Amino acid sequence: MLELRPSCEHCNKPLPPEATEARICSYECTFCADCVDTVLGNVCPNCGGGFVPRPVRPARNWKNDNYLGKDAASTRVKHRPVDVEAHTRFAAAIRGIPPAKR
Repeated sequence: MLELRPSCEHCNKPLPPEATEARICSYECTFCADCVDTVLGNVCPNCGGGFVPRPVRPARNWKNDNYLGKDAASTRVKHRPVDVEAHTRFAAAIRGIPPAKR
């Protein structure tokens, strides 16, 4: 189950469970859309993968207790600002490769 981390790992912008601007990689590294687009260039600084919009977990119990009230979002902040210069060097070699082929 997705952890639904509470904020952007780079800029620490709040990303509540209903945030449509949250982006995740396959390891659930979580960043805001602005950081993914302007700082990271759609390259995860932790694994090299790409990002997709994070799903929104239903706030209401529509069916079978699959909702935030039963499976709450994480409150553990992972604020790890990216070293932009190091990331630029890291991403340079793979940025041109589509995320599905990295």
